[in-house]
Amino acid sequence: MGASIQIIVFLPLLAALVAGLGNRALGSVAAKSVTTGALFVSCSLSWPIFLQFLGGAAPASVTPVLSWIHSGGMVIDWALRVDALTAVMLVVITSVSALVHLYSWGYMSEDPDQPRFFAYLSLFTFAMLMLVTADNLVQMFFGWEGVGLASYLLIGFWFRKPSANAAAIKAFVVNRVGDLGFMLGIFGTYLVFNTVSIPEILAAVPGHAGSTIGFLWFRADTITVLCLLLFLGAMGKSAQLGLHTWLPDAMEGPTPVSALIHAATMVTAGVFMVCRLSPMFQASPAAMTVVMTVGAATCFFAATVGLVQTDIKRVIAYSTCSQLGYMFFAAGVGAYGAAMFHLFTHAFFKALLFLGAGSVIHAMHHEQDMRFYGGLRRHIPITFWAMMMGTLAITGVGIPAVFGNELAIGFAGFHSKDAIIEGAWAAGQMGASVTGIIVALLTSFYSWRLMFLTFWGTPRWAGSKHIQHAAHHGDDHGHDTAHDAHDDHHAHDHGDGTAGYHPHESPWSMLTPLVLLSVGAVVAGFVFHGAFIEPEAGKHFWRGALAFDAHLAHATHEVPTLLKLSTGIVMLLGLIGAWAVYVRQPGLADRIAGGLWLIHRWLMHKWYFDELYDVLFVKPAFAFGRLFWKRGDEGTIDRFGPNGAAAFVAQGSRAAAALQSGYIYTYAFVMLIGLTAVVTWAIAS
Repeated sequence: MGASIQIIVFLPLLAALVAGLGNRALGSVAAKSVTTGALFVSCSLSWPIFLQFLGGAAPASVTPVLSWIHSGGMVIDWALRVDALTAVMLVVITSVSALVHLYSWGYMSEDPDQPRFFAYLSLFTFAMLMLVTADNLVQMFFGWEGVGLASYLLIGFWFRKPSANAAAIKAFVVNRVGDLGFMLGIFGTYLVFNTVSIPEILAAVPGHAGSTIGFLWFRADTITVLCLLLFLGAMGKSAQLGLHTWLPDAMEGPTPVSALIHAATMVTAGVFMVCRLSPMFQASPAAMTVVMTVGAATCFFAATVGLVQTDIKRVIAYSTCSQLGYMFFAAGVGAYGAAMFHLFTHAFFKALLFLGAGSVIHAMHHEQDMRFYGGLRRHIPITFWAMMMGTLAITGVGIPAVFGNELAIGFAGFHSKDAIIEGAWAAGQMGASVTGIIVALLTSFYSWRLMFLTFWGTPRWAGSKHIQHAAHHGDDHGHDTAHDAHDDHHAHDHGDGTAGYHPHESPWSMLTPLVLLSVGAVVAGFVFHGAFIEPEAGKHFWRGALAFDAHLAHATHEVPTLLKLSTGIVMLLGLIGAWAVYVRQPGLADRIAGGLWLIHRWLMHKWYFDELYDVLFVKPAFAFGRLFWKRGDEGTIDRFGPNGAAAFVAQGSRAAAALQSGYIYTYAFVMLIGLTAVVTWAIAS
């Protein structure tokens, strides 16, 4: 396993270096082939490792790579740790990344900077693989910051777009806030445990139960302080409420980037970290309560905002934020197996939804506003059915084990989301469980709303500037975005600019990943639920990789029947509500928004978090910047420094130049004055 894990981790890095350094000299086809091939090799090696752990045939292992930091008593070696938790993340990361690479062959086919794009994708994957195979917190921090750097590069890939640059900077800055907490947590952990080795830290946690540590101006429980600082880092990376504002803006990057960031890599890093350190969090009830509360609040907040979004990618982005909230409140109630199970299933159906949205955008000449879609299921049937599978998965369609059947049957999200809601109830957290049910209702509504606005009804393309431009001028967008191969489908103007336009299906390089991810969205929950959440199977699978609570897993099966039925009921209510509003009476949505204008405005402004942060942080930062710039830099430093010195020299030069008349009597007169001054000074002294 040692050789395999090194190939899995370092092959994407090698591919990124080849594509990045070779760039245009290497050529687009060669760069794409190297990076995509490397990811498929890593993927093909990851699945056997996962299946070995699934079958109980593989023990946890640590593969040394190199000696890294030796400073006094601090010894940090670079090693790759593989256990059941790592194995889950390996298949998630490499599978989704490999399919995103393949999808990008079609989506980015006309972009002139393809080698750079594929190099960034592979670099992103390498950083995430380093994070999940870390054997110590410093190594984890290396991967943590690596995905932050790669996300900045990918979100701002189209750097000529001001909005893309702004989004990349926003993601980078907001994550620095969380990373400050993560760094303090690592520093504090080393201070307390005198090591950054994760196994050694977890083994020593019971010995520090009840101890206190000084933090800021008070003393608090040691484990609680450390967990909350580490969780602050997770809040930034996984876009939890308060540090979530970067996530929707990340949609400025190409759609494959959105799928990679939101499904399998950066946003799941926080969930993975909490589960990796689950014995540590388990030792602090206060920290667990904070994790549960923040997760539940994020879950609800993002679902409400997703109800009113009109950009197809932003709907799915807020859905990601909401689903991450599910994972965190599962971890907060101690259902770590359910949290990881939802992370696993979510990777498939969320990547599917994002890549499906990219296929829709491709068909609609880069139009992302769902108000200008409609009736697309007849034009792009494969994309339609793929997104249908993703929607059935995220809304939790399935049959629970309450009708005489011993085994629940359903799509991926049905198994993992229900496990979270039932786990919260079994843990005695009724409020979190009810919140999960309410969010399931909202999720069903906004997911089916997306489907109905996109694929049902009459075409509403006449209002799209993108379609009008394509109809009148062909496929010349005039800006730096990915262009797609659809030359055979240029529209002909029939009066309204769109009458002759026909949306077209994506190339097979884009459709193949959709088909494969659809399989995962359908069967991943049913096939793997036993290993993740069943009492005996889960205990055997995790084997110390996380704090799996077999008693809680058993209690999950004893929850009331009504609770098991509730998610199916609310899914149907959301489906019926969305159908009534957007299919049966298409104008009803506008009337409801008008009647509830205050709530609608609140949701459209995303609870005013951006406006609040603008007042509290952005404007004061600009004010301080202007103060130091105008008063400090220009008014003081430049005035009395370089500018003042230069002015003094210039004035002295002009005075000296005035004395240089060229007449002998002038120089003699000056010499006489000087001599008189010297004699006078000598006599006076």
